Amino acid sequence: MGGPDRSVAEGVARSVDHGNGAPTGDAVQIGIAVDIPEPWGGALTRRRLEAGDPNTVPAHVTLLGPTEIPVSALPAVERHLARVAAAHLPFTLHLRGTGTFRPVTQVVFVAVAAGISECELLAAAINAAPQLRRELRFPYHPHVTVAQDVAPEALDKAYEDLADFSAMFEVEAFTLFSHSGQTRWQPRRDFRLGG
Repeated sequence: MGGPDRSVAEGVARSVDHGNGAPTGDAVQIGIAVDIPEPWGGALTRRRLEAGDPNTVPAHVTLLGPTEIPVSALPAVERHLARVAAAHLPFTLHLRGTGTFRPVTQVVFVAVAAGISECELLAAAINAAPQLRRELRFPYHPHVTVAQDVAPEALDKAYEDLADFSAMFEVEAFTLFSHSGQTRWQPRRDFRLGG
């Protein structure tokens, strides 16, 4: 998922329509995430590439994983996301150190040290829309994936190399991404947190 333009107009449910990631056909895959800003986002994305992860996308904290919806549901989903954003205030996100989901899944991540409850509340509110409700295989756990489904040595190296990682920044928006199946994930619209 990408790094969208953060300039926005003023307003309670302020948002940016990126005008790309347009769906084709009857269904579209969407995802919702908090982008990690520079310089940390680029560094974590490069680290994931270095681990040999074939699914590398720009560093982010997922709020809603890949979810297929009818294209006709997009306007209602965007209205729901605008309401969610307006009801939640900006917050500080502190990333610190590493964690892993092994042996259950082959994932190493940078941990969220502060901002956990804010991410959980956003994820729950987003998931409350009828079009977005889905059963999760595992409980929601905000994190930034830095290696997934790569050799055990690469997972170990990512875990060790980023053990001292730390970044703190304000989260002022989340982003709706879409994937038509023909292109990579594209930012579709930012939803500014307000109140």
